[in-house]
Amino acid sequence: MMQRIFGWLIFFALSAGQVRGQELQANVTVLSNRIGSGVDKRIFQTLQTALYDFLNSRKWTSETFGTSEKIACNFLLNLSGSQDNNTYSATLTVQAGRPIFNSSYQSPLINFMDESVSFRYIQYQSLDFNDNRVQGTDPVAANLTAIFAYYVYTILGLDFDSFALRGGDPYFQKALNIVNNAPEGSSIAGWKPFDGVRNRYWLIENLTNTKYNPLHDAIYNYYRQGLDKMYDHENDARQSMLSALISLNDINTEFPNIMFMQFFFQGKGSEISNVFKKGTPDEKSRALDLLTRLDVSNLNRYKQDLQ
Repeated sequence: MMQRIFGWLIFFALSAGQVRGQELQANVTVLSNRIGSGVDKRIFQTLQTALYDFLNSRKWTSETFGTSEKIACNFLLNLSGSQDNNTYSATLTVQAGRPIFNSSYQSPLINFMDESVSFRYIQYQSLDFNDNRVQGTDPVAANLTAIFAYYVYTILGLDFDSFALRGGDPYFQKALNIVNNAPEGSSIAGWKPFDGVRNRYWLIENLTNTKYNPLHDAIYNYYRQGLDKMYDHENDARQSMLSALISLNDINTEFPNIMFMQFFFQGKGSEISNVFKKGTPDEKSRALDLLTRLDVSNLNRYKQDLQ
């Protein structure tokens, strides 16, 4: 397919089971340690299997993915409480990696914890999702598949963006459609702008709002023009990654504190530091100046490696 033309892509195995997937090589873990003994824990093993099948067996795009092109990702659903009517609250940690050319290294695409997950699940119920009817017949039950589908489309969008300029637009629009038609209920959160400043609404708002278009240039420059070229053209690759940081800083200056900034840098501290500590003194200085404003959480590491 045009946007993923690299037959050399290497994936790492995240699941011990046989991969039956289409676009994803997804591993799912459901933790129920905090759920009381009054609930049959076998329900959650059934849920884990159902979610695994939902992610890996569904065709999420019209593209053809080779075995080595499947996107390796992890979904950790950590149940935190149970209510009446088989309703649960949880956090969901989503991780996905992007293989880098001529290496076995996987660069983080997403490493994010969603703290606003609530859903209804009855053992052996089917997990259905329809882009045209996101709320389904039971909004609380549909919230689970809506959240998982939202993150699948976000992962696909980021992955396609990293290989082709603006390649992820169709998938970000699908995620936006889920937000615009999300399930509603007193126990459901994370889909609205007033639900917080770091939620599903704001992430996809950042990725689809035209005033933030340079974000997509930065994603492409960082991965395809940067990391993918480190093996053959290290100096040019480092300049492309520096260009990506400059674009991100320009956006951050004009629109401070948008969600995408912290989201992008999550899990990338050692990666960025390792790239620029091999650069010239000028590159180190410029990178450190930008990172001081963009990624405060890793500032000590950057100072240690780049000063």
